[in-house]
Amino acid sequence: MDPVIFLIQCLNAVQYGLLLFLVASGLTLIFGIMGIINLAHGSFYMIGAYMAFALGPLVEQYVVGGFVTTLLACVILSAILGYFLEWAFYSYLYHRDHLQQVLMTYGLILVFEELRSIIIDNDVHGVDTPSWLSGAISLGDIMTYPTYRLFISVVCLVVAGLLYWLLTHTRLGMMIRAGASNRDMINSLGIDINRLFRIVFALGVALAAFAGAIAAPVSSVYPGMGHSILIICFVVVVIGGIGSIKGAFVAAMLIGFVDTFGQVLFPQAAGVLVYVMMAAILLFKPEGLFKQG
Repeated sequence: MDPVIFLIQCLNAVQYGLLLFLVASGLTLIFGIMGIINLAHGSFYMIGAYMAFALGPLVEQYVVGGFVTTLLACVILSAILGYFLEWAFYSYLYHRDHLQQVLMTYGLILVFEELRSIIIDNDVHGVDTPSWLSGAISLGDIMTYPTYRLFISVVCLVVAGLLYWLLTHTRLGMMIRAGASNRDMINSLGIDINRLFRIVFALGVALAAFAGAIAAPVSSVYPGMGHSILIICFVVVVIGGIGSIKGAFVAAMLIGFVDTFGQVLFPQAAGVLVYVMMAAILLFKPEGLFKQG
């Protein structure tokens, strides 16, 4: 393989892996701490993308800041949405069995899809790349790489770093890590478990929506876009270990490279390579690469 093509595929793999990590980190926190199988998590990725599509023109017309302001608005609104959803729906699922959790969260998928159809429509839409990121950088004599894709990777790395700092150097992060390791313990410490659950859920929703919003200019916005990302994010959570942010990062990057290079080197088998890797890892590490915590 030509070195320049190899570099481009590596950049694509990193970008894809980092986007997966943003979505899967919220999913593994919700699953690991709250104990809820949240099938609707992929819908939050879709909601973020549709927010970017709908809010972009309004921000350009009435507010300064352009695309960056749109991203911030998507994060804030999605966090508020997540806080409300936990209070209104998910708070009733903690002591229910997994079947009821699956039915409730699947019902929310249908509600979100119907609302998306009513408020927007069922067409495929594009989100314009910001003009200051619409160029490309030269790689070699004839190859180029879009600036916006590099922007996605850099921003996702910054967000991942901030998430790491939040979880390892703040009191909230200490409570979240304690909850991921032993949910019963944080109750005995006098921590307001309901408030912690709402913050964790809002954080998970905001991360997924941010990933959808920042990916919208390169992936388009279309009905059902959350379904495929949900499946692969569950794979990330299983490979990395339920409740482990470090595991989610490692697993997301592994999947990013396996999927990207699989489509280049083994296009006919690319669809199953990720699942073969998952089976091989679970054969030797049944709890995933990293345990909770």
